[in-house]
Amino acid sequence: MTVERAAGFPGVLREWRARRRLSQLELALAAGTTQRHLSFVESGRSHPGRTMVIRLAESLGMPLRERNALLLAAGYAPAYPQDHLDDPRLAPVRAALTRVLDGHLPFPAVVVDRFGDLLLANEALAALAGPVAPELLAPPVSVPRVLLHPDGLAGRIVNLDEWAWHVLDGLRAEAARDPHERLTALVAELTALVPERPRDPGPGYLGFAVPLRLRHGDGELRLMTTLTHFGTTTDVALAELRMEAFLPADDATATALHDLLVRHRARVSPAGSAAPTPGGAGLRGPG
Repeated sequence: MTVERAAGFPGVLREWRARRRLSQLELALAAGTTQRHLSFVESGRSHPGRTMVIRLAESLGMPLRERNALLLAAGYAPAYPQDHLDDPRLAPVRAALTRVLDGHLPFPAVVVDRFGDLLLANEALAALAGPVAPELLAPPVSVPRVLLHPDGLAGRIVNLDEWAWHVLDGLRAEAARDPHERLTALVAELTALVPERPRDPGPGYLGFAVPLRLRHGDGELRLMTTLTHFGTTTDVALAELRMEAFLPADDATATALHDLLVRHRARVSPAGSAAPTPGGAGLRGPG
Protein backbone atom coordinates (compact mmCIF):
# COMPACT_ATOMS: atom_id res chain seq x y z
CA MET A 1 0.00 0.00 0.00
CA THR A 2 2.82 2.39 0.91
CA VAL A 3 4.70 1.50 -2.29
CA GLU A 4 1.62 2.30 -4.40
CA ARG A 5 1.22 5.65 -2.68
CA ALA A 6 4.90 6.48 -3.05
CA ALA A 7 4.77 5.59 -6.74
CA GLY A 8 1.92 8.06 -7.21
CA PHE A 9 3.63 10.89 -5.36
CA PRO A 10 5.69 12.29 -8.30
CA GLY A 11 2.60 12.63 -10.48
CA VAL A 12 0.59 14.34 -7.73
CA LEU A 13 3.44 16.77 -7.07
CA ARG A 14 3.82 17.62 -10.76
CA GLU A 15 0.07 18.17 -11.07
CA TRP A 16 0.00 20.65 -8.18
CA ARG A 17 3.08 22.50 -9.44
CA ALA A 18 1.44 22.87 -12.86
CA ARG A 19 -1.79 24.01 -11.20
CA ARG A 20 0.13 26.72 -9.35
CA ARG A 21 2.04 27.61 -12.54
CA LEU A 22 5.44 27.33 -10.88
CA SER A 23 8.64 26.22 -12.53
CA GLN A 24 10.79 23.57 -10.86
CA LEU A 25 13.29 26.29 -9.97
CA GLU A 26 10.62 28.51 -8.38
CA LEU A 27 9.21 25.66 -6.29
CA ALA A 28 12.66 24.43 -5.30
CA LEU A 29 13.70 27.89 -4.06
CA ALA A 30 10.44 28.32 -2.14
CA ALA A 31 10.83 24.89 -0.47
CA GLY A 32 14.51 25.39 0.38
CA THR A 33 15.93 22.74 -1.91
CA THR A 34 17.61 22.58 -5.32
CA GLN A 35 16.09 22.27 -8.74
CA ARG A 36 18.16 19.13 -9.29
CA HIS A 37 16.75 17.45 -6.19
CA LEU A 38 13.19 18.46 -7.10
CA SER A 39 13.71 17.09 -10.61
CA PHE A 40 14.79 13.76 -9.11
CA VAL A 41 11.73 13.76 -6.82
CA GLU A 42 9.31 14.48 -9.67
CA SER A 43 10.85 11.77 -11.83
CA GLY A 44 10.70 9.21 -9.01
CA ARG A 45 14.50 8.84 -8.85
CA SER A 46 14.60 10.26 -5.32
CA HIS A 47 12.12 9.83 -2.48
CA PRO A 48 11.65 12.90 -0.23
CA GLY A 49 11.57 12.81 3.54
CA ARG A 50 8.44 13.73 5.44
CA THR A 51 9.72 17.23 6.24
CA MET A 52 10.42 17.93 2.57
CA VAL A 53 6.92 16.77 1.59
CA ILE A 54 5.44 19.20 4.12
CA ARG A 55 7.70 22.01 2.86
CA LEU A 56 6.69 21.34 -0.74
CA ALA A 57 2.99 21.31 0.19
CA GLU A 58 3.40 24.57 2.10
CA SER A 59 5.24 26.20 -0.82
CA LEU A 60 2.45 25.12 -3.18
CA GLY A 61 -0.19 26.64 -0.92
CA MET A 62 -2.07 23.36 -0.79
CA PRO A 63 -5.17 23.14 1.44
CA LEU A 64 -4.57 21.07 4.57
CA ARG A 65 -6.78 18.24 3.34
CA GLU A 66 -4.68 17.99 0.17
CA ARG A 67 -1.46 18.13 2.19
CA ASN A 68 -2.62 15.03 4.04
CA ALA A 69 -3.29 13.37 0.69
CA LEU A 70 0.18 14.32 -0.54
CA LEU A 71 1.75 12.81 2.59
CA LEU A 72 -0.21 9.60 2.06
CA ALA A 73 0.90 9.48 -1.57
CA ALA A 74 4.50 9.69 -0.35
CA GLY A 75 3.92 6.88 2.16
CA TYR A 76 3.62 8.98 5.33
CA ALA A 77 0.82 9.33 7.85
CA PRO A 78 -1.38 12.45 7.62
CA ALA A 79 -0.11 15.37 9.70
CA TYR A 80 -3.27 17.43 10.08
CA PRO A 81 -6.32 16.29 12.10
CA GLN A 82 -9.62 16.12 10.23
CA ASP A 83 -12.24 16.51 12.94
CA HIS A 84 -15.79 17.67 12.23
CA LEU A 85 -17.04 20.90 13.80
CA ASP A 86 -19.43 18.79 15.94
CA ASP A 87 -16.49 16.86 17.43
CA PRO A 88 -16.21 17.41 21.22
CA ARG A 89 -12.58 18.45 20.76
CA LEU A 90 -13.74 21.46 18.78
CA ALA A 91 -16.46 22.48 21.25
CA PRO A 92 -14.53 25.62 22.33
CA VAL A 93 -14.19 26.65 18.68
CA ARG A 94 -17.89 26.10 18.03
CA ALA A 95 -18.72 28.17 21.12
CA ALA A 96 -16.41 30.95 19.94
CA LEU A 97 -18.00 30.96 16.49
CA THR A 98 -21.45 31.13 18.07
CA ARG A 99 -20.39 34.17 20.08
CA VAL A 100 -19.13 35.86 16.92
CA LEU A 101 -22.42 35.12 15.13
CA ASP A 102 -24.33 36.51 18.11
CA GLY A 103 -22.18 39.62 17.97
CA HIS A 104 -23.35 40.36 14.43
CA LEU A 105 -27.01 40.57 15.43
CA PRO A 106 -29.28 42.08 14.20
CA PHE A 107 -27.34 41.49 10.99
CA PRO A 108 -27.27 38.03 9.33
CA ALA A 109 -24.14 35.89 9.50
CA VAL A 110 -23.37 32.27 8.62
CA VAL A 111 -20.55 29.75 8.92
CA VAL A 112 -20.14 27.43 5.93
CA ASP A 113 -17.72 24.71 4.87
CA ARG A 114 -15.63 24.63 1.69
CA PHE A 115 -18.68 23.62 -0.38
CA GLY A 116 -20.82 26.47 0.94
CA ASP A 117 -22.88 24.10 3.09
CA LEU A 118 -24.44 25.72 6.15
CA LEU A 119 -22.88 24.76 9.50
CA LEU A 120 -24.00 27.60 11.78
CA ALA A 121 -26.18 30.68 11.39
CA ASN A 122 -27.62 33.37 13.59
CA GLU A 123 -31.36 33.93 13.72
CA ALA A 124 -31.12 37.12 11.67
CA LEU A 125 -30.48 34.99 8.59
CA ALA A 126 -33.88 33.32 8.88
CA ALA A 127 -35.46 36.74 9.45
CA LEU A 128 -33.86 38.06 6.26
CA ALA A 129 -34.47 35.00 4.08
CA GLY A 130 -38.17 34.57 4.75
CA PRO A 131 -39.93 31.54 3.23
CA VAL A 132 -37.65 29.23 1.24
CA ALA A 133 -38.72 26.10 -0.66
CA PRO A 134 -38.47 23.07 1.69
CA GLU A 135 -36.30 21.11 -0.76
CA LEU A 136 -33.64 23.80 -0.50
CA LEU A 137 -33.53 23.31 3.26
CA ALA A 138 -32.86 19.56 3.15
CA PRO A 139 -29.44 18.92 4.73
CA PRO A 140 -26.85 19.76 3.73
CA VAL A 141 -28.22 23.25 3.11
CA SER A 142 -26.22 24.93 0.35
CA VAL A 143 -26.07 28.68 1.02
CA PRO A 144 -25.11 29.55 -2.60
CA ARG A 145 -28.05 27.46 -3.84
CA VAL A 146 -30.47 29.15 -1.43
CA LEU A 147 -29.22 32.55 -2.59
CA LEU A 148 -29.37 31.91 -6.34
CA HIS A 149 -32.21 29.40 -6.79
CA PRO A 150 -35.55 30.79 -8.07
CA ASP A 151 -37.29 29.15 -5.09
CA GLY A 152 -34.78 30.71 -2.73
CA LEU A 153 -33.77 34.37 -2.62
CA ALA A 154 -33.10 34.90 -6.34
CA GLY A 155 -36.53 36.37 -7.00
CA ARG A 156 -35.89 39.12 -4.45
CA ILE A 157 -32.41 40.10 -5.62
CA VAL A 158 -32.64 43.35 -7.58
CA ASN A 159 -29.17 43.04 -9.13
CA LEU A 160 -29.27 39.28 -9.69
CA ASP A 161 -27.33 39.43 -12.97
CA GLU A 162 -24.34 41.09 -11.28
CA TRP A 163 -24.53 39.51 -7.85
CA ALA A 164 -25.03 35.95 -9.08
CA TRP A 165 -21.77 36.15 -11.03
CA HIS A 166 -20.06 37.63 -7.99
CA VAL A 167 -21.05 34.45 -6.12
CA LEU A 168 -20.17 32.13 -9.02
CA ASP A 169 -16.76 33.73 -9.51
CA GLY A 170 -16.05 33.16 -5.82
CA LEU A 171 -17.03 29.48 -6.13
CA ARG A 172 -14.86 29.09 -9.22
CA ALA A 173 -11.89 30.64 -7.43
CA GLU A 174 -12.40 28.19 -4.55
CA ALA A 175 -12.64 25.28 -7.00
CA ALA A 176 -9.37 26.37 -8.61
CA ARG A 177 -7.67 26.62 -5.22
CA ASP A 178 -9.09 23.36 -3.87
CA PRO A 179 -10.51 21.26 -6.75
CA HIS A 180 -13.44 18.97 -5.99
CA GLU A 181 -16.20 17.51 -8.16
CA ARG A 182 -18.89 18.79 -5.78
CA LEU A 183 -17.79 22.39 -6.31
CA THR A 184 -17.58 21.89 -10.06
CA ALA A 185 -21.09 20.42 -10.11
CA LEU A 186 -22.48 23.23 -7.96
CA VAL A 187 -21.01 25.89 -10.25
CA ALA A 188 -22.52 24.16 -13.31
CA GLU A 189 -25.92 23.84 -11.61
CA LEU A 190 -26.10 27.48 -10.52
CA THR A 191 -24.74 28.83 -13.80
CA ALA A 192 -27.74 27.27 -15.55
CA LEU A 193 -30.14 29.02 -13.14
CA VAL A 194 -28.92 32.62 -13.28
CA PRO A 195 -29.00 35.29 -16.01
CA GLU A 196 -26.05 35.55 -18.37
CA ARG A 197 -23.10 37.60 -17.21
CA PRO A 198 -23.83 41.28 -18.02
CA ARG A 199 -21.94 42.43 -21.11
CA ASP A 200 -22.21 46.07 -20.06
CA PRO A 201 -22.79 46.29 -16.28
CA GLY A 202 -23.25 50.06 -16.47
CA PRO A 203 -21.44 53.11 -15.10
CA GLY A 204 -21.89 52.07 -11.46
CA TYR A 205 -20.09 48.76 -11.87
CA LEU A 206 -17.24 48.30 -9.38
CA GLY A 207 -15.93 44.83 -10.22
CA PHE A 208 -15.75 42.57 -7.18
CA ALA A 209 -17.39 45.19 -4.94
CA VAL A 210 -20.95 44.08 -5.67
CA PRO A 211 -23.57 44.92 -3.01
CA LEU A 212 -26.50 42.60 -2.46
CA ARG A 213 -29.72 44.49 -3.16
CA LEU A 214 -32.85 42.76 -1.86
CA ARG A 215 -36.44 43.84 -2.48
CA HIS A 216 -38.09 44.73 0.81
CA GLY A 217 -41.60 46.16 0.91
CA ASP A 218 -41.69 49.22 -1.31
CA GLY A 219 -37.94 49.64 -1.23
CA GLU A 220 -34.81 47.55 -0.99
CA LEU A 221 -32.13 46.43 1.44
CA ARG A 222 -28.54 47.17 0.49
CA LEU A 223 -26.03 44.75 2.00
CA MET A 224 -22.27 44.43 2.01
CA THR A 225 -20.63 41.08 2.70
CA THR A 226 -17.48 40.20 4.61
CA LEU A 227 -15.62 36.87 4.60
CA THR A 228 -13.61 35.59 7.55
CA HIS A 229 -11.55 32.43 7.85
CA PHE A 230 -9.01 30.84 10.19
CA GLY A 231 -5.54 31.82 9.05
CA THR A 232 -3.38 29.90 11.55
CA THR A 233 -5.00 26.54 12.18
CA THR A 234 -3.58 23.06 11.64
CA ASP A 235 -7.01 21.38 11.71
CA VAL A 236 -8.55 20.55 8.32
CA ALA A 237 -12.13 21.30 9.41
CA LEU A 238 -11.25 24.73 10.79
CA ALA A 239 -9.09 25.66 7.81
CA GLU A 240 -12.06 25.02 5.51
CA LEU A 241 -14.55 27.13 7.49
CA ARG A 242 -15.76 30.46 6.15
CA MET A 243 -17.87 32.99 8.03
CA GLU A 244 -19.88 35.38 5.88
CA ALA A 245 -21.62 38.38 7.41
CA PHE A 246 -24.20 40.54 5.64
CA LEU A 247 -23.80 44.11 6.84
CA PRO A 248 -26.00 47.14 6.09
CA ALA A 249 -24.69 49.54 3.46
CA ASP A 250 -26.90 52.38 4.73
CA ASP A 251 -28.84 53.47 7.81
CA ALA A 252 -32.21 52.53 6.33
CA THR A 253 -31.05 48.93 5.83
CA ALA A 254 -29.68 48.78 9.38
CA THR A 255 -33.05 49.89 10.77
CA ALA A 256 -34.96 47.45 8.54
CA LEU A 257 -32.77 44.50 9.60
CA HIS A 258 -33.37 45.33 13.26
CA ASP A 259 -37.13 45.44 12.67
CA LEU A 260 -37.04 42.16 10.70
CA LEU A 261 -35.34 40.38 13.58
CA VAL A 262 -37.84 41.74 16.13
CA ARG A 263 -40.79 40.56 14.01
CA HIS A 264 -39.15 37.19 13.36
CA ARG A 265 -38.65 36.60 17.09
CA ALA A 266 -42.26 37.49 17.76
CA ARG A 267 -43.39 34.90 15.19
CA VAL A 268 -41.19 31.99 16.26
CA SER A 269 -41.09 32.48 20.05
CA PRO A 270 -44.21 31.79 22.14
CA ALA A 271 -45.20 34.59 24.51
CA GLY A 272 -42.99 34.60 27.57
CA SER A 273 -40.46 32.10 26.28
CA ALA A 274 -36.80 32.78 25.77
CA ALA A 275 -35.57 33.83 22.34
CA PRO A 276 -33.83 31.09 20.35
CA THR A 277 -30.09 30.72 20.63
CA PRO A 278 -28.76 32.78 17.69
CA GLY A 279 -25.68 30.71 16.89
CA GLY A 280 -27.69 27.51 16.79
CA ALA A 281 -30.45 28.82 14.54
CA GLY A 282 -30.76 27.30 11.11
CA LEU A 283 -31.93 28.80 7.85
CA ARG A 284 -35.68 28.50 7.86
CA GLY A 285 -38.66 30.58 6.87
CA PRO A 286 -41.06 32.18 9.32
CA GLY A 287 -43.37 29.80 11.10
